[in-house]
Amino acid sequence: MNDVAVHSARSISDRISIINAPYKLVSGLWVNRGLLAQMTRREITRRYKGSLLGLAWSFFNPLLMLSIYTFFFAVVFKSKWGASVPENKAAYAIILFAGLIMHSLMAECINTAPTIIVGNVSYVKRVVFPLEILPCVSLGSALFHALISLIALVATQLVFMHEVQWTLIYLPLVFVPLILEALGISWILASLGVYVRDVSQITGTIVTILLFLSPVFYPVTALPEAFRGWMSLNPMTFIIGNAREVIVFGHAPDMAELLFVSIYAGIFAVFGYWWFQKTKKGFADVL
Repeated sequence: MNDVAVHSARSISDRISIINAPYKLVSGLWVNRGLLAQMTRREITRRYKGSLLGLAWSFFNPLLMLSIYTFFFAVVFKSKWGASVPENKAAYAIILFAGLIMHSLMAECINTAPTIIVGNVSYVKRVVFPLEILPCVSLGSALFHALISLIALVATQLVFMHEVQWTLIYLPLVFVPLILEALGISWILASLGVYVRDVSQITGTIVTILLFLSPVFYPVTALPEAFRGWMSLNPMTFIIGNAREVIVFGHAPDMAELLFVSIYAGIFAVFGYWWFQKTKKGFADVL
């Protein structure tokens, strides 16, 4: 009977913690906003510390990768985006770049999450340190690099297309589900990375798979009808597609679908936060 009572008490406690998770998530991030901003700035500067060009690398790296991808897909493989898009390399590069920015943000979070707790053991030993902000620091750094890439994209549009779409004002709304999904998966992977060290060995493969299973190098319409439904199950499909719509094609996003995806992403983020809070009690013992 005692075991049954203990199990019931734990079950009730878990349900209460899940219900309270959204409030704790928002309040925790708000209370620690100063620390989060400080650590994010330090993470960004640390990455380029000692290099000759410093933060300028955050601008040159995406342009370099864009040039390589554009050369191989538009020149070597002679890929075309579709009948509605002008057949020139600049248009293809801009469309490709918009998708790469969205994917790169998620990829950076996935790659860094499994080692973010293991690599900061000193914080784990501090009783009062809010470990849950560490994945947020990684996300903040990824957002900074995404912003730099967006500036480069807009500059490229102005130079080659001589225009910037007014629908760019909708882009922050498109980023909402992407940020929430990145947070959720970062909390989950950060926790798993403590207990299962092999997680960090497979994230690179996962990111590569995600790159080709998302419409980064091709439009969804290029797929056979039988595969389009499966592609829509990938949340990145909606995010990348709508990012291109507002940045490149000048179309406003579907607000109803955007709201649905954002709610789904919010639920996923809350689950990831709850999972992290539930499992972090054992971090000190494992590390």
